[in-house]
Amino acid sequence: MALSAAAAAALVAALALGPSGRTDEASAREPARPAPEFTGIERWRNSEPLSMAGLRGKVVLVEFWTFACSNCVHMLPFVSKWHDAYAKRGLVVVGVHTPETQFEQLDDPLERALARHRISYPVAQDNAYATWKAWDNHYWPALYLVDRRGNVVFSHFGEGDTETIEAAIVRLLEEPA
Repeated sequence: MALSAAAAAALVAALALGPSGRTDEASAREPARPAPEFTGIERWRNSEPLSMAGLRGKVVLVEFWTFACSNCVHMLPFVSKWHDAYAKRGLVVVGVHTPETQFEQLDDPLERALARHRISYPVAQDNAYATWKAWDNHYWPALYLVDRRGNVVFSHFGEGDTETIEAAIVRLLEEPA
């Protein structure tokens, strides 16, 4: 039985979807590019100020999020789990809280959100979008993996596809320093 051109195209599109129903555009190994610095950070939570230069030699997961974004909130348990599971192997998770609204810029609601979600990894408060712009980010949530040499090598936008993200973390942790 021969497929029509439309049916063949639909089959090819369906096969390109991952387990979450997303195409490879949602999670991608990127050509290596230097990770931008954290810049214009108003305040650091759970940490002294960090820099990408100071994190060289570690695998870094940079998470752009905001506490009122439901997609971001859905990813927080996974990000916390990766922090807990892989910190001893060299993973550093850095949340960059970049608010969508004026309310999300306030200290008290952010502190309550960190406590409610039991976030113990470092979080940079990026109210002025300086780090967001430096990273040329456009999404909530957005995850970027930085290798030990300080290069962004993987990104994921939106929620889901956690198995692929975790596999990328493990792969980078297994690479020689």
